[in-house]
Amino acid sequence: MSSTKASLRLAEAIDSSGKLTRKGADKLVETIDEFAKIAGSSGCAELMAFATSAVRDAKNSDDVLARVRAETGVALKVLSGVDESRLTFLAVRRWYGWSAGRILNLDIGGGSLEITNGADEEPDVAVSLQLGAGRLTRDWLPEDPPGKRRVAVLRDWLDAELVAPAKQLIKVGKPDLAVGTSKTFRSLARLTGAAPSSAGLRVRRPLTSSGLRQLIAFISRMTAADRAELEGVSADRSQQLVAGALVAEASMRALSLDTLEICPWALREGLILRKLDTDMNGGPRATWLPGPAVDDRPVPGGGPAGPMETVSS
Repeated sequence: MSSTKASLRLAEAIDSSGKLTRKGADKLVETIDEFAKIAGSSGCAELMAFATSAVRDAKNSDDVLARVRAETGVALKVLSGVDESRLTFLAVRRWYGWSAGRILNLDIGGGSLEITNGADEEPDVAVSLQLGAGRLTRDWLPEDPPGKRRVAVLRDWLDAELVAPAKQLIKVGKPDLAVGTSKTFRSLARLTGAAPSSAGLRVRRPLTSSGLRQLIAFISRMTAADRAELEGVSADRSQQLVAGALVAEASMRALSLDTLEICPWALREGLILRKLDTDMNGGPRATWLPGPAVDDRPVPGGGPAGPMETVSS
């Protein structure tokens, strides 16, 4: 089994009409073909290939998926936003264990924000909102560096968008542990003083709301090229770092969180864990492991920013 996560920068991959660009589709095909060949030459018996928001939300996703299969031989499966949040929660639960109690997890991707709250391996509430760092950079912060007024307006809009989801998430129970996953959260924590990756996986890496506010004031005045020079920030991530920081800040504010613990496991590990559970145990635990196709229509409770699902444990 092989698992490698490749990011497709949403701000460049999706055009103004909501379609995956030719450049984006070419990059997707090239990347999948490369990984498939590496897996084959390594003697990998099974390849797990999944796509998230950039492909999921593209208006031409069916055509792109067909092209991927025709040119690479890989049947790329598309995760729904809610399944993405549930799989990430599974990884977080396994990392921290049962002694962590009720966990609230936030994950910022390029196209969506996933938030979950639960006391078991499956969350009581799983939320997927179209508030990803790449999407917001494309729609709200096209200037480099972003204008001060645009940052302020985006802050206010994010606060309004998160009111209803936050109420639903907190309603099921106050968390014992608040967690952040994804490269965006890792970068933000590093920039606010958390230990570097070289310190090891098990080092505690907190992200505080006060540190985040100070960081936003600093990086929002910088160009993407300057942000790419900061430790822990890649060139690919530097363009959407401000939007990602604003989403993190707004989410923590909406959920009344002063500190997040950064978890090294996220969606990739959740997929692997669910696959291992399925192969070892079979049965009901595998019922929502994604299949070839997905219906990501908003579920009851969804709003303009995306679907929300209340999960029966």
